[in-house]
Amino acid sequence: MTTRWLLPLLTLLLTGCPLPNHRLALRIRDDIPETREGMSLAWYQTVGVPLEPGNAVELVHNGHVFDKLEEQIRAARSSIHIVVYIWRPGDPSDRLIQALRERAPGVTCRVLVDPLGSLRFADNVGPHLVAAGCEVRIFRPLEGTMSQLNLERFQARLHRKLAVFDGVRGMTGGWGIWKSWVGGGRKPEEWRDANIYVRGPAVRGMQLAFAQNWQEAGGEMLPPEAFPDVIDAPGEARAGFVTHTGAPVLTNAERMTLLAVASARKRLWIANSYFIPTRAIQDMLIAKAKAGVDVRVLTPGRHHDIPPVHTGQRATYDRLLENGVRIWEYQVSMMHSKTMLVDDRLSMVGSTNLDALAIGADEGSLVVDDPDMAAQLAHAFEEDLAHSTEVRWDSWRRRGLIKRLSEHVTMLFGSYL
Repeated sequence: MTTRWLLPLLTLLLTGCPLPNHRLALRIRDDIPETREGMSLAWYQTVGVPLEPGNAVELVHNGHVFDKLEEQIRAARSSIHIVVYIWRPGDPSDRLIQALRERAPGVTCRVLVDPLGSLRFADNVGPHLVAAGCEVRIFRPLEGTMSQLNLERFQARLHRKLAVFDGVRGMTGGWGIWKSWVGGGRKPEEWRDANIYVRGPAVRGMQLAFAQNWQEAGGEMLPPEAFPDVIDAPGEARAGFVTHTGAPVLTNAERMTLLAVASARKRLWIANSYFIPTRAIQDMLIAKAKAGVDVRVLTPGRHHDIPPVHTGQRATYDRLLENGVRIWEYQVSMMHSKTMLVDDRLSMVGSTNLDALAIGADEGSLVVDDPDMAAQLAHAFEEDLAHSTEVRWDSWRRRGLIKRLSEHVTMLFGSYL
């Protein structure tokens, strides 16, 4: 490169000139089509996943997730595939292991867990699953990652929560197999969470996500019967499972979130357990609020399981509150849901958080175009607001200097993780 080009290039870099392919240039400004086919095409163009018709969907809240898992384990006739970030010993683990022991003859069981979330799994859970006839694998083992200072690999965790039965029924959400998910989410020791159970064509995407993670963990390719040629269409909901993993510039998690926000015309209600959105997402939330969209965000309050994240999340409040975004903090327990509701028809439920660490992890969310599911999610959101406190701009802006500094230092540190 000649020296005459060096100065202009340095100037562009130092001034942060927003070149056409600069990551901050991604703002979905188009009007997203309201027809079902048009919306499906928008999702396909943005994240590579169309919203397929013919699905039956059901919200599964809090401890009911274990009722549904046990029911489906016992109902399985060919395969059970489970991938989860947290699987720890005790109840409800013992309950599910017993169901796996008693599953129908000939049903294959494969289990994949992340070692960072699943503490004591190798010694206290894995052997019982093996004894029950399951093939068990660990995703990206931690051994050697820290000693080699491979921090990037250490952070690249498997945060998906998936259970797929016979390749035609599945569940995803924020659930983990541990005591925190038992109960109704209305006591400090009982986490509030949202999950979704689906039957139909969208399950193929969930099975694909499992298969890809399973291969990386050293497992063999799944047999053809894991991907039935024809999947019955038991419902009328359009749905698609959007997967995302770490990327150096722009992840599917960001694309998915930006498209959902861009689709809102009347209502945008977000519940997220680790809410530290990127600048691009903040910009779009503000733009929607200024356009008259009812933008509400529900976050954890005083019962947050990771206090520094709670502090960092609060650093985003200033700009959002000042520009018309309404924020609530859940007060009775840890709010662990990851949901979005757009207008009266689009719902999103999965494992995807809105913080820097989540954007670098393997995540997944089910996107559903269905008025009935949207109504269910709206009802649950309103019930949660009754157990929450709204953070109001007029009082929030008067908080002390020490709190402001701690919030911004925490968020600055988190942006480099």
